[in-house]
Amino acid sequence: MLQQYPELGAFVNYLRFQKRYSHHTIVSYQNDLEQFLNFIISDFKTPSIKEISPSIIRTWLAGLKEQNFTSKSINRKISTLKSFFKFLMKEEVIDATPMSIISAPKIGKRLPVYVEEKDMQTLFAYVEFADNWKGRTEKLILQLFYSTGMRISELINLKKGQVDVSYSHLKVLGKGNKERIIPVNKELLAQLLNYISSRPGNATSENVFVNEMGKNLYAKQVYNIVKKHLSLVTTVQKKSPHILRHSFATHLANNGADLNAVKELLGHSSLAATQVYTHNSIGKLKEVFNKAHPKA
Repeated sequence: MLQQYPELGAFVNYLRFQKRYSHHTIVSYQNDLEQFLNFIISDFKTPSIKEISPSIIRTWLAGLKEQNFTSKSINRKISTLKSFFKFLMKEEVIDATPMSIISAPKIGKRLPVYVEEKDMQTLFAYVEFADNWKGRTEKLILQLFYSTGMRISELINLKKGQVDVSYSHLKVLGKGNKERIIPVNKELLAQLLNYISSRPGNATSENVFVNEMGKNLYAKQVYNIVKKHLSLVTTVQKKSPHILRHSFATHLANNGADLNAVKELLGHSSLAATQVYTHNSIGKLKEVFNKAHPKA
C-alpha cells in the first residue's frame, strides 16, 4: 500500500468490510488505483488528493491509450477512479470529484458466445465420463454450470448447507455476498445428494465439490475440466465456465423465458446486463422465420 496516500488503504478497507466485495474484485480496484497513484507520484511529484485535477486524470488515460490498453480496460479504470473519489467525497476528504467531466470511451457491443443446445445435449448424452470419483465430479460440475448459470466462484464455494432438499433449490452466494435462489430439477438434485453422501472418507470440507483426496477444488482445475469436455462437442473459441453461463441464459431466452426471471437467476443487479441475451433470442427468431415463412 502506498504510504503517500493513506486514503487508498481506507478505500480498500471500505470495499472489504462495508461493500464486502470479493478478494478478486478488491485486488482489481487496488491495482488500478496503485497504477494511477504511481503515475502521479512519478509525473506530478506527489500532489495531495485534493490537488488531483481532471487534466491529470486525462493525461493518465491518454497514456494508457498510447500503450494500447483496450477501451474496456480503460473504462474499468475510469470506473475505479469514480468509486474512489465518490468514497472520498462521502468521507469529506474532498468537496467535489474530478471525475464529473471525464467521459469513457465507447465500447462496441459484443454478443455473448454460447454453446448450441444440440452440442450440450451431445455432451451429456454421448460423451463418456470416467466411472470413478473424478469422472462423477467432472460430469456434475458441467451439469450444474449448464443447469444453473452459476459463476465459477459460486460453484467452487458451494456448501452442503446451501442445497435445499425441501424446496429443490440452491442458495447461492454471489457478487457482494448477495444471496439468490436457483431452482434445480429433481434429477439433478438427486445426483447432488448422492454425490455429497458418497464423498471420500477423508473429506472434511463443507464444500460440495472435492477431489478424490477430499480437498477443495480450485478455479483453474474447474476451468480445465470445462475446457476439456467442451472441446469434444463445440468449436467455439473460448471454452470456459462463463461460456456455460452464457449458454444457460441464451437457451432460456431462446425458449421464451421472461427476461426478468433470467436476470434473477443470473444474479444481475440490473436488467441492462441481461438484455444482451435478447439479441441472440432475436437471431433465433429470424432463423425460424427465414426457414418457415413462404415469403422469407
